[in-house]
Amino acid sequence: MRRLFVTRPGDEGLPGPQRRLAMLVMVLGTLMSVLDNGIVNIALPTLAQELAVSESRAVWITNVYQLVCAALLLGFAALSRLIGRRRLYLGGLALFVLASLCCALSRSFEWLVVSRMLQGIGAAAMLSIGPSMYRLIFPSRLLGSAIGMGALVVAFGIAFGPSLGGIILHFASWPWLFAINLPLGLLALILGIRALPSETIESRGFDWLGALLSAAMLSGFVFSLDHIGHGARGISAWLPLVLSVLCLGLFVWRQRRADAPLVPLPMFRATRFSIAAMISLMAFVAQGITFVGLPFMFQTVMGATPIEAALLFTPWPLALMLVGPLSGRLADRFNPTLISSLGLAIFLLGMLSLVTLTAESGGVSIAWRAVLCGVGYGLFQAPNNREMIGSVTLAYSANASGVLASVRTFGQALGTASVGLMLALSWGSLSYALWLGCASVVVALALSVWRIPLARAEA
Repeated sequence: MRRLFVTRPGDEGLPGPQRRLAMLVMVLGTLMSVLDNGIVNIALPTLAQELAVSESRAVWITNVYQLVCAALLLGFAALSRLIGRRRLYLGGLALFVLASLCCALSRSFEWLVVSRMLQGIGAAAMLSIGPSMYRLIFPSRLLGSAIGMGALVVAFGIAFGPSLGGIILHFASWPWLFAINLPLGLLALILGIRALPSETIESRGFDWLGALLSAAMLSGFVFSLDHIGHGARGISAWLPLVLSVLCLGLFVWRQRRADAPLVPLPMFRATRFSIAAMISLMAFVAQGITFVGLPFMFQTVMGATPIEAALLFTPWPLALMLVGPLSGRLADRFNPTLISSLGLAIFLLGMLSLVTLTAESGGVSIAWRAVLCGVGYGLFQAPNNREMIGSVTLAYSANASGVLASVRTFGQALGTASVGLMLALSWGSLSYALWLGCASVVVALALSVWRIPLARAEA
């Protein structure tokens, strides 16, 4: 950890002491965004009861956050090139804190949904450029380690979000689920104003039509998959997906002709970037399947209580937390495609071992399988993110960060919807979903191994 804040001659980015403060700002912003989802998910039954709405309506307290966030990721990444990443990140952070206050003060379902929509806008502004901010803060020799720390923060939020939500609800009322963001957010704002780096702003226009098409494309995709995953049928489920595909075609057409495209298509001519993006998509599909499928398996097949299911799942993110920073350091010293390929191979072994679980499997049997998955994913994620962000020019890094966030959203939504669809259609047991996750990792691993010579040649 200390090496991240040591300045050497010729280092780009910020001086060591300022890096420390800037890193703390990034950690707090990411932690709030990730924790917020887990905290709210665990509280949905309580929110439904206290706001006097059905559980199916209460789900929109979560869904609207994800939809808005997905819709704005690419647009905000492009906007950062016009107004600067520092301004966009601080603006998103300020809006997230203000929206958290509105959530805490909400006394009706409708007001809470609107407040969560504002939270989603703020989170999208931060998440869209989060990884690219590390290129402004840290020198290239430490980029993998810094991104590894970001992965650790995400894992921590995933692991302890539901538990923290349960503790808050045990000792306090539901508004405190959102009020907890206020002191953390204000601290991050104060430090961010002081520590986050400025950059030269490009004098160029903004592709508003591309932004609208991007929002329609991403939100329609996530909305449709969510509805299909919850058993919706007919035009209400499939029309948004059809419109999403149509908007995708129009979006690509627009990007080829726009003077200031939202997503510069030449960026995808960097083969390493394009392959890393595809690998990330396939890995997040597998992660989405397991993160949703395993809790169902633990509770419906093995008869575990919700608390027991959470404990059984915890070894995965804990292992990721331990391995994530190590994989980042390894990616700074060695070919990151080698490290990520090794991680995917271990992840695949873990996924295959999960398929063999039975109703009689004990806690130890489940734990080592979860640890195997966590170690593999931890070794994969930071090096692949480094490969994706580091393989494009600095001018494209903000756009690459937006693509990374969008790929994560797509992959997790697709994985989640796959489990929901199988459950809704009663397609056998949950092992079918896990097999689908294994197939997704096989594709990712094959692509990762294929790119190793390419990364060596360009090193």
